[in-house]
Amino acid sequence: MTVQHEVPTDGAQEALEVWIDQDLCTGDGICAQYAPEVFELDIDGLAYVKSADDELLQAPGATTPVPLPLLTDVVDSAKECPGDCIHVRRVSDRVEVYGPDAG
Repeated sequence: MTVQHEVPTDGAQEALEVWIDQDLCTGDGICAQYAPEVFELDIDGLAYVKSADDELLQAPGATTPVPLPLLTDVVDSAKECPGDCIHVRRVSDRVEVYGPDAG
């Protein structure tokens, strides 16, 4: 059974961060199409997250904040990713809320 997660629309949105597991990345680029401000494909063909100042973060497990205006695009990226490698979690307790390990 697939659980559909609603993207919160109230003003009390918790801070979220996103990271990509490059070991599972297929290099499809869907994430970069949905949210090019957050994701980018590198010359190795894999997707990475970008910092707020547009720097590619290539360290394994590197996270970047999810800007609230881009939340829907980032969540759609996680849902549509063929590699199931995009993880969105709360900053406060590091619990995954969107992605393959979301409860």
